[in-house]
Amino acid sequence: MRTTAGGPMNGHGRFASLAADEDGPPTPSPHRAGHGDPDFVGRAAELRALRDVLLATTATDQGAALVVTGQPGTGKSALLEAAVRAARADGMRVLRCAGIRGSDPPHLSGLLQTVWPALSDSSPPSGPLFLPPAPPALQQVPTPDIDTLVSVLVDGAPAPGTGHSWLAFAVLEALASVSRAGPPLLVAVDDWDALDAPSKDVLMFVARRAQGHSLALLMTSRPPRTLPDPLTGVPTLSLGPLSPAESAQLLAARRPGLDAQTGRELLATASGNPLALLELPAPSEDSLPSLPVSSDRLASAMAPEAPRLPAGTRDLLLVAALHPEADLPLLLSAASRLGGTALDFAALEPAERAGLMSFDGMFPRFGHPAMAGAAVHGTAPDRCRAAHAALAAALPPGSVRMLWHRSQAVEGPDPELAARLEAVHGDALEQCAPTMAVRLLRRAADLHPNPADRGRCALRAAQLAQLYGLDRMTRTLAYRALRHPLGPLGMLCAKALTHTGGPTDSVASCPTDPSSWPAPVGTAEQENALELARITAPVVAGDDSRSEALLAFLDAIPDRAHDPRLLHAMATVRPLSRAAGVLAGACADRSLNDVPVRDIERLGEAALLSGDPLRALDLFRHAERRRRFHALPDQLPWVLLRQGLAHLAMGNWVQAEHAFRRCAELADGAYGQEHHMVAARLLEHLVRALRTGAQVDPADAHDLMAARRSVGAIDAILAVGTAWALVESGQTAFALPTLSALLTDPHARAAALFAVVTFAEAAKAEHASQEALATLDRLERELGPQCPRVLALRFTVARAVLADDQDARTLYDRAFREDLSRWPYLEAPLRLAEGRWLRLRRQFADAQAALRQAAAGFTMLGAEARAPRIAAELRASGDRADGAGPGAPRPAAVRDLLTARELRIVELAARGLSNREIGEQLGLAPRTIGAYLYRIFPQLGVTSRAQLAETLRDPNTPERPASPGPHSAPNRAASCAREETPSFGKI
Repeated sequence: MRTTAGGPMNGHGRFASLAADEDGPPTPSPHRAGHGDPDFVGRAAELRALRDVLLATTATDQGAALVVTGQPGTGKSALLEAAVRAARADGMRVLRCAGIRGSDPPHLSGLLQTVWPALSDSSPPSGPLFLPPAPPALQQVPTPDIDTLVSVLVDGAPAPGTGHSWLAFAVLEALASVSRAGPPLLVAVDDWDALDAPSKDVLMFVARRAQGHSLALLMTSRPPRTLPDPLTGVPTLSLGPLSPAESAQLLAARRPGLDAQTGRELLATASGNPLALLELPAPSEDSLPSLPVSSDRLASAMAPEAPRLPAGTRDLLLVAALHPEADLPLLLSAASRLGGTALDFAALEPAERAGLMSFDGMFPRFGHPAMAGAAVHGTAPDRCRAAHAALAAALPPGSVRMLWHRSQAVEGPDPELAARLEAVHGDALEQCAPTMAVRLLRRAADLHPNPADRGRCALRAAQLAQLYGLDRMTRTLAYRALRHPLGPLGMLCAKALTHTGGPTDSVASCPTDPSSWPAPVGTAEQENALELARITAPVVAGDDSRSEALLAFLDAIPDRAHDPRLLHAMATVRPLSRAAGVLAGACADRSLNDVPVRDIERLGEAALLSGDPLRALDLFRHAERRRRFHALPDQLPWVLLRQGLAHLAMGNWVQAEHAFRRCAELADGAYGQEHHMVAARLLEHLVRALRTGAQVDPADAHDLMAARRSVGAIDAILAVGTAWALVESGQTAFALPTLSALLTDPHARAAALFAVVTFAEAAKAEHASQEALATLDRLERELGPQCPRVLALRFTVARAVLADDQDARTLYDRAFREDLSRWPYLEAPLRLAEGRWLRLRRQFADAQAALRQAAAGFTMLGAEARAPRIAAELRASGDRADGAGPGAPRPAAVRDLLTARELRIVELAARGLSNREIGEQLGLAPRTIGAYLYRIFPQLGVTSRAQLAETLRDPNTPERPASPGPHSAPNRAASCAREETPSFGKI
């Protein structure tokens, strides 16, 4: 067995530095930090592959080769460096070679760089070549001899025999002799594809024949762009981009302190490329003219050939970097204007050959988002302005992009252009391009000669930036606005915006006393007043005096009753006392297609805070569709989280859990979205406890602090949900005091009112109906005429649940006279209470019908913990365990009861298909399928999907085993009883 200074050559404990990441989470980062040892993010599998190659060479003397391929900046060189350090630490001898991109390497220079250390103990002298005697290990090589090899590599003598074939065998024999005479040998070649052609061929020859020798050959290369593949016959390891979570981890570890906006921009531009994540400069809003950012190192890695491309191609790259959404004809037109020479499609070919761009027939695309900045890095400002002017001349007059490029081409004030920029920023918002809208206003502020106009544009830009979470831009623009004349409310608004993204204590110090605000005069000051109210409403929400002052201030603003900002501010500070007015504004007739998506989200949150989750869900779904259509995923976690809260408020726990899970998956790894992920995980756990009746574990203090940034009322929601879960599990004695306290707490009442029917159920179970009725009376008095219909409906159902024997029938009939088809979470507990009352009156047939309807409703909503208690009620009313009474009609009668479409839905559901799968087959929405099943269950006398197959079975047909298939397993049919079922409102 071979030994080295490092110990026996076995696999145990060998190359530990390459195995450090195997048993734990990856740690930052794939590039060196100063002179410390590099750590790696997301490269544990690649490190193991390198370790396996070294182990195969040292432990078994078999030899191995591996080519690590990947795009520029993916960490190939860092991995190779890690392997070299590990090999040297374990006693291997290392020969190294590296190609130089963008150069024309001399003939055989790569081979000479590789094998010379094996031929001499010193580097080649700079003067006349002096060759020392050949090492003993090579003196025994019979043929080819060492002197001939040295002559070929150093003196450029012609190779004997068949030229390169002789040279390839000579190099292989030389390396094999070195590995036999001493420790195992590692040949590490960085940027193999940048070597001279003969050296590449010989090294690839050696790699294909490394097995059988104590020789490891590791090479890095960019993916080949030619056929046949020159890497054929050698194992390859392809490096892909880092995942979003790994990219965010690397960025946070190596560049701490970045604000969320900068982090998101860097992550988007880097697109998983480790070198880009570390080298990209933070974007600056003050750089004029606009040019994609890059660095010297990034440009040399991603676009080393760019400076040597033809002038026309470089012009095409420049205009493409400045306007990446343009098609090729438009870019050729702009590049022709820029260079003064007509260009055609051939101008793109050099960029394609260099790997900088690709072409899909209409749109040229850079190979990587960061490659745009790398290809034009170092462009002079005058040339950049000329490129912007050429693009403006080629674009349609008056368009958003045309005006933007024109604004980048001018120097000095231009009031006419500033006014046009200010006018078209609304078009950018309609196109769901808020960042462009902010930049248009910011540039308009630069171009206005009048200081008042500058202040107005800068303030409006800061307000938009704060609204869309662009914290860095918000603070910068707010400070800029304060340097110019502003109105009184504009000044207050700008001062408040300077605290955006700061710590809590700095936010609390902003001007949040609405009693001192002056009345708005003029349209501009009204806009500032609404923006100021939007910004400060979350800060004053817990302060009664300041909340009332803010409401009085908003009431004094004329002709703005249905403005989404006003409605949202009112719902934030007084969700109950202003509920009727807020819901009237949120439900007002308006075409949502004409409303900006952020206003739709404001209206949805206002409706949710004011107690109408159905309207809120409708608005949030519309906002989700708009954001997905415009490919804007940044706000999707926020929207999905609110959808989950709406489902949770409606008692539709299956859909709530699904929405929270989707939110957590989208937010996981997204830079600056950790608070949404934490909130979604906490709420998902809560919903699971509600469905199963399990205990809700207390939330971690750190998680709660993060979740409050996403959902301000998270504490109240978790408290209400925890008590609600106790009711679901039957522990009403513990739940009742908590729910009673929450309903009387002014800060938690808005969330607790969603559980008012559950509170009534707990009070009824604990014989505390009179106390509960007194609480309901007090709540209704406090709400007064502002109590909206949706809240009044909850009170009606709660009173029916609490009814004594004498008034029960009257209260049940009053509740059922309301249209509860849109509120299944209210109808189900009402049916359950009625069924119990009928059973106690020994009206067993009616009791069974009501209890089955209750069971169907709770099953649709995912309330699994209710099933045993409802089944017990059914048994007590004389119903059989399977839900069908003696002599109940079986298949023939069942088929007579249902329409053709209902029968088809039941048949598919009995096979175990989900609502979504049934809807796809029948061309219906999942919500429609849920509504059908909600009506069908009581008709068939079943309480779950698991009973549908038996209900449909023909008694004259012998039972046959189910045909195999993806939906035939018994556990699949049983799980469909907990199928996600949409709400049944008019969505």
